[in-house]
Amino acid sequence: MLQPVQRRAVLAAAPAASLIGTSLMGTSLVGTSLIGTSLMPGTAAAQAAAPVLTEEFMVPSKDAGIELFLRNKRQEGVASRPDRTLLFVHGATYPAHTAFDLPLGGLSWMDYMAGRGFDVWCMDLRGYGRSSRPPEMAQPPEANPPLVRGELAVADIAAVAAFIRQRRNLPKIVHMGWSWGTSLMARFTADNPELVERLVLYAPQWLRDGPSLAAAGTTGALGAYRYVTQAQARERWLTGVPEARRAALIPPGWFEHWAGVTFATDPEGQRRNPPALRAPNGVVLDGQEFWQAGKPFYDPARITAPTLLVVAEWDRDTPPSMANTLFPLLTASPGKRLVQLADGTHSIIMERNRGALFQAVQVFLEEAIA
Repeated sequence: MLQPVQRRAVLAAAPAASLIGTSLMGTSLVGTSLIGTSLMPGTAAAQAAAPVLTEEFMVPSKDAGIELFLRNKRQEGVASRPDRTLLFVHGATYPAHTAFDLPLGGLSWMDYMAGRGFDVWCMDLRGYGRSSRPPEMAQPPEANPPLVRGELAVADIAAVAAFIRQRRNLPKIVHMGWSWGTSLMARFTADNPELVERLVLYAPQWLRDGPSLAAAGTTGALGAYRYVTQAQARERWLTGVPEARRAALIPPGWFEHWAGVTFATDPEGQRRNPPALRAPNGVVLDGQEFWQAGKPFYDPARITAPTLLVVAEWDRDTPPSMANTLFPLLTASPGKRLVQLADGTHSIIMERNRGALFQAVQVFLEEAIA
């Protein structure tokens, strides 16, 4: 378990970030046949035995009083490299750390990557998870306009990425986003090509004719945030899955485990009946003003980093057609790749076939690109 410590991590040229916990753990890939260990012959077994160090930080944003939760996992003693240091960011509704570092079957995606020698980080944007919530979220949603627009979220990513680069003394790192996070990471990459080693877009957004499933239940004037119940989360998750395949999609207990730890990050929402999670509505307004209006949030032609698009066949939040449309627009991306995965949804990261996602990303990250 993480042991809280009372000390500050002081950086030479960036704001100080509070270090809120560290721990050492052993990481094992044994029993994870769904993932496999053949991507780097001769190395996985040795790496599996090495202890993994976990650290957590609160990184100052550009706005006073707003701090951003950041978790890191890496093998002790492994030197950081730009191509082996990766930052995850989440989507429109749920935080990063309860998905990317959720131990399902005894292993999280961050555990898997750290076990392969990666220095892997995940962040919660403001208003999500363990990051600071804007003060407007303490008021009724109708009292304020939608919170955490894309531009502000990209600024949060910039603050965290700068912290990681300086802490590791690296010129650039790998950026990876899921869903809404793909648009944020792509925008950051287009604006800062010198700071991104590679780009991974899992379930990428692109232009759409109507609202996303994340906007379900939001009608009329948008408030600062929306409420999402566990029942709504499950219904959204299973949208598009053939009825005959639903029972086998998520192993027993996995949804309940994810929902329990995710919804617990919002104690205020848990006091409602039924309990709910509050999610900022800036992303919904961005969807109306950008993606539904035919106006991309970023220019794919400005992305010069090697880029992977990966999407599952039953994804109805960001259907494969979006990735197929986006792919040829990445005209300046060397070694770009599009992977479509069978038998999975927008949340394949937490489904029976999550190993296919892990492998697709890992192969892209570990391959040399001319």
